[in-house]
Amino acid sequence: MKTKKFTILHSNDMHGDFLAEVSGEKGKLIGGLALLSGYINQVRKEEENVFYVISGDMVQGSLIDAEYKGISTMEIMNYLAPDVVALGNHEFDYGLPHLLFLEKMANFPIVNANLYIKKYNKRLMNPYLIVKKAGFDFLFTGIITEKVMDSISLDKTVGSFITLEEASQEIGKICNAYKKDDIDLTVILTHIGFESDVALAKMLKPEWGVDLMIGGHSHTVLEKPEKVNNILITQAGVGSDQIGRYDITVDDDTNSIVDYRWQLIPIDENLAKPDKKLEEFINSFKDEVDRKYQTIICKFSEELTHPEREVETTLGNLIADAMAESAECDVMLVGSGSIRIKKMGPVVTLKDLLACFPYDDSLSRYQIKGKQLKRIFNHVMRAENRNGEGECYQINNKVKAVYSEKDKKLISLSIENKPVEDQKDYTVCLQGYHFNKAQDFLAVSQEEFLALGKNKVVTTSAQEVLEEFLRNNQNIDRKIEDRLVYKK
Repeated sequence: MKTKKFTILHSNDMHGDFLAEVSGEKGKLIGGLALLSGYINQVRKEEENVFYVISGDMVQGSLIDAEYKGISTMEIMNYLAPDVVALGNHEFDYGLPHLLFLEKMANFPIVNANLYIKKYNKRLMNPYLIVKKAGFDFLFTGIITEKVMDSISLDKTVGSFITLEEASQEIGKICNAYKKDDIDLTVILTHIGFESDVALAKMLKPEWGVDLMIGGHSHTVLEKPEKVNNILITQAGVGSDQIGRYDITVDDDTNSIVDYRWQLIPIDENLAKPDKKLEEFINSFKDEVDRKYQTIICKFSEELTHPEREVETTLGNLIADAMAESAECDVMLVGSGSIRIKKMGPVVTLKDLLACFPYDDSLSRYQIKGKQLKRIFNHVMRAENRNGEGECYQINNKVKAVYSEKDKKLISLSIENKPVEDQKDYTVCLQGYHFNKAQDFLAVSQEEFLALGKNKVVTTSAQEVLEEFLRNNQNIDRKIEDRLVYKK
């Protein structure tokens, strides 16, 4: 039996999490790319055969990334030198032409098997990569699905075979065409969310010989790999505070894993020395951003937080209230994923605001019936939507919604303490992105939102609304007020 040991390090959803943070009672430094790079460098020195892979969403989520439209991120990723990377949905945030520019900047291969240029039925990216290491051959491919590709679904030029079923067929094409006898290990880098990884793994034929599925998008933290259809599935949370690590033994004769160990490694100053050169490089971007945006715009009474997307948060309450005040609406629905940091304040700078709410968008007000409003809340509050992959919302202080987990339905919805009536008209304000995906996200179509003919663009810049609100309101406070209630 001819076997060889390999180490696969993997990250996902890094979202511009470049800088280390102080955490814990002893003020220990955790995360940040300098410490992460230090650990990767250490493993590359200690182990003979090492891969480092990233499963999408390198960009977006920090002011350093937004200021340079991902160019800074690509330069920093070049420093980390991953062996292969898959696309995530946020790689498209700056537009398709810009993504193609970023791909040309990358000194590492980016793979995706199932995004196509519709007119020519031609893949957008390199569909696979075969890497030879220590006499063994590794096949990598990347997958993304319609469920997370909201921005690209609006682009008429680029489409995809991107349902789960079609994604499985694309994996089959790659494996059937390129998985020859000399391919020892087949790795799928996905950016579809953990539950979808499990569903996809069940669809793959054993004959295709997929060994590992390394995922992203749902920010899932695992204690051990999930094994489905003889495929090991992992993910490494979000950001740079941790990294996934496989230590595997591969058999060249059977093209299979005969032994493995997987760990989710916390990245902190006790693990490895920071990569000082990378730290200096990141700081060169940070200094430019700080000079431009480090101006104080307001002060909160206390720190406000947004620890989870799926529940009501104090920071989410503030942002929903600010937008509702501008829109003069009954209901403000703010996409929880629009809020990109877990805490802000008490002192708030312009830099903090832009890091918190990096996706600028329009706000528009619509008039709909109460029965449609109930349908919206029944849809967004259901358990299946609160799994890390759905689209959840923060709401303004006029609204209270109560959902029964047991009965799986909305049991009450009120505005200013008055029950919502089915045939009464109510005003709802949405971000442009969420209106464009209204049927999927809210279970109410664009046509229904426009049917009463009383729609209005409130602002073309939600960011500017938030900035003006904060500048004109000092010592702001928000509490959890049971705006969204889930009864067991």
